[in-house]
Amino acid sequence: MKKLVTIAIAAVTMAFTTSGTKNLHEFKVKTLEGKEFNFADLKGKKVLIVNTASECGYTPQYKDLEALYEKYSSKNFVIVGFPCNDFGGQEPGTSTDIKAFCTKNYGVTFPMTEKISIATSPVYQWLTSKAQNGVLDATVRWNFNKFLIDEKGNLVKYFPSSVKPMDAEITNWIEGK
Repeated sequence: MKKLVTIAIAAVTMAFTTSGTKNLHEFKVKTLEGKEFNFADLKGKKVLIVNTASECGYTPQYKDLEALYEKYSSKNFVIVGFPCNDFGGQEPGTSTDIKAFCTKNYGVTFPMTEKISIATSPVYQWLTSKAQNGVLDATVRWNFNKFLIDEKGNLVKYFPSSVKPMDAEITNWIEGK
């Protein structure tokens, strides 16, 4: 009986400590083209998620994001951009406008989602809430914040806008150093 009670307590404790935590692979979003993007398709890949904007002082980071993607996409790495108009109204365009801007000015080929609001996006609610991701709380204060996700869909690290895409901490993580 004592062993049964111990097992029951352990099961309840595990349920409470893991409740609410998910991983990235449980989410689906729409792309700029309006197609479904299933994060489950990224199992086995490292992922960098970034909230983007076309009229921001950090917008030139698109160039380094694309370079990072080109360098590592063949090594099970992907970037997913989330256009966002939450900060300074710096992403006012439609999906068509955003795609045209990113393609023409920066040659972006990595996946981009439809425009989101940080406060209401289920992916960003997961990224920024330790209760949901099991790792950390983060506050997205501006455009071009970066989140690293491991091959199993678990949040690993958060970087603010000022950290450049080619930062050694990011590239070393991708390379497994």
